[in-house]
Amino acid sequence: MRIGETAAAAGLTAKTLRFYEDRGLLPVADRAPNGYRDYTRETVDRLEFIRRGRTAGLTLTQIGGILAVRDAGQAPCIHVRELLAKQLSDLDAQIAELTALRATVAEAHDAAAAGDPVRCNPEQICSYL
Repeated sequence: MRIGETAAAAGLTAKTLRFYEDRGLLPVADRAPNGYRDYTRETVDRLEFIRRGRTAGLTLTQIGGILAVRDAGQAPCIHVRELLAKQLSDLDAQIAELTALRATVAEAHDAAAAGDPVRCNPEQICSYL
């Protein structure tokens, strides 16, 4: 398959495919006699895996680590489980931070909504923040 066909089959752009190839996430494609890259179905499978990894919030470096384990002939299951556990922990921390931020912003908003601009202290930039 040529690059456009391969990218379309994986739901990506040709530019993304070249980027992944440059990053070492894909093996270098064979070249047809005309110089065009010639990709296999395995490349599409690998691209779909990379896309799923990105959807799960994994970095390209993390995905590359998973691919390296698989390319070495080993099942990356334990490695993936550890990465996903860390991802869950990080997401839980982000959610807690965002929940606290939301409470802070809601409190400031409520105070600002109930406030009277005429009564603002001219010595302060804004008493709500």
